[in-house]
Amino acid sequence: MTSDVPLNSTEDRLWRALMRVMVALPKALDDDLLKATGLTMSEYAVLVHLSEAAECELRMTDLATATALSASRISRVVNAMQTRGWVEKRRDAHDARGSVATLTPEGRRRLVSAYPTNLASARRRVVDHLDENSLPSLADQLERLAAELD
Repeated sequence: MTSDVPLNSTEDRLWRALMRVMVALPKALDDDLLKATGLTMSEYAVLVHLSEAAECELRMTDLATATALSASRISRVVNAMQTRGWVEKRRDAHDARGSVATLTPEGRRRLVSAYPTNLASARRRVVDHLDENSLPSLADQLERLAAELD
């Protein structure tokens, strides 16, 4: 299929709806999490990615990539989280030019306490609005799209 073929009406509806979701959903999820837990979605994402990493630590560059934050933004977020005792940041023992962020026990507690709020928000904002029978197919399609974009 060529890239200059106009979208048909169904494709156009999908594209426009997706663009609206891409703008509105992150703000709605962030608002829900911030109001209930005091965490931003960026902070929550840092905690999640660190909790899933080997030894609960990641190089700052890898953490920036995983959270889709710029190098300067991830540094500001991690520095603020370090001040609160949720992460520790140190020089990378293998590459002194880089730093490593590590999840602390307090950071894990914050993640565990925020998880139910994030789950409820994801259900209320997205999952509950989708046809249950279409979820497997939709999940497959979005996974393929995400893999293509990665």
